[in-house]
Amino acid sequence: MNGVGEIVNERWGWLSERYDYIELDEYVVMPNHLHGILTIRPGGADRSRPVPTGKAKTKSLSELIGAFKTTSSKRIREGGLAFFQWQRSFHDHVIRDDEDLNRIREYIRENPARWAFDEENPENQVKG
Repeated sequence: MNGVGEIVNERWGWLSERYDYIELDEYVVMPNHLHGILTIRPGGADRSRPVPTGKAKTKSLSELIGAFKTTSSKRIREGGLAFFQWQRSFHDHVIRDDEDLNRIREYIRENPARWAFDEENPENQVKG
């Protein structure tokens, strides 16, 4: 894993440290994307606020992913590691049962083995 990947990995873990209502499950940092499962439990504390307001607000998935993308991009830029930009959106899927959860966990675990065949892998680009 290069420096960018290390920052992305650290920031993914930061989500559950910063927001006590987040549980991280299976995840993998790939050369050009991330796959991850996270659980949002309602009613937790938002530790991003320096002073408690008495109003616990559970951030939406979009807000959480936005915080992850913002903080990881900032760290990558500060480190001068690379020009880096996340895509605007993300793909999400509500996991409905254990069978679905296990299928997605397996997909995430096996994703690195498929990188060699991924059309986004620079080694698979046609050079003309």
